[in-house]
Amino acid sequence: MNTSEKSDWLYEITPKGKYIDLNFKEIWRYRDLLWLFVKRDIVTVYKQTILGPLWFFIQPLFTSVIFTLVFNNIASINTGIVPAFLFNLAGITMWSYFKICLNTTSNTFRANQSMFGKVYFPRVIVPLSKSVSNLFRLAIQLLILIAFYAYFVFVKGEGVRPSVFVFLAPFYFLIAALFGLGLGMIISAMTTKYRDLTILVGFATQLLMYVSAVPYPLAVMREKQPQYVWLVEGNPITQIIEGFRYLLFEDPDVTSFSWLGLGYTAGIAVVLFFVGLIIFNRTEKRFIDTV
Repeated sequence: MNTSEKSDWLYEITPKGKYIDLNFKEIWRYRDLLWLFVKRDIVTVYKQTILGPLWFFIQPLFTSVIFTLVFNNIASINTGIVPAFLFNLAGITMWSYFKICLNTTSNTFRANQSMFGKVYFPRVIVPLSKSVSNLFRLAIQLLILIAFYAYFVFVKGEGVRPSVFVFLAPFYFLIAALFGLGLGMIISAMTTKYRDLTILVGFATQLLMYVSAVPYPLAVMREKQPQYVWLVEGNPITQIIEGFRYLLFEDPDVTSFSWLGLGYTAGIAVVLFFVGLIIFNRTEKRFIDTV
């Protein structure tokens, strides 16, 4: 092929030689496809359901009610000046975003194997689209949280107030998304070879919730189980949950915040994301032979 014939091609697909090949220019070129995936995820997930988007409201509310009954009323876990229901709802909102990002990206290769085997596009667009589309669910749950926050403050007269660092909330959501993406891409790559790993992931996610101080304050763990507090306190997801609650309530008795913890969590999230990206890109080259 001569030079004039080569110039007729708009794009040239070549093998990837880099471990980390997050080509932002290429992703921007496929932004319409990214947006199409986002719209598909939002519209089709609840399209053939009875309650539809109401599940976005039902899931966090029912979970918060159960946590309040079991952990606060029966187990008598104290949440300080923060109403127990509001305390649980805040933790569940943050946890749900991390969990849905993890679950929806951890099955990327297996769920899209037929499409990946027929047409080329940057594969990383699929897990990225999941994290973006999950923002729609997060926005609805945040509206619920804000509504109940206003109810407890202005109607019930509770003395909770947001922290001056409340502007950091989007940064916490970004960290949670990076964690979900990083772990999800690693698991997605591993499930192309070990399919029963998906069962383990579902079980491990449930356990992780209890090791992340979602249904209880970290201060209670320090008081009642000091010998095991390192397991919970060293968990980066715990730092995200605790930090987000501090931004909303700023009650030093049941919430905590430190710039060191925030930096530690953000650093691990970034490292985990790039490790997941490396494994994802390497698996992308040969997954069609093993999936």
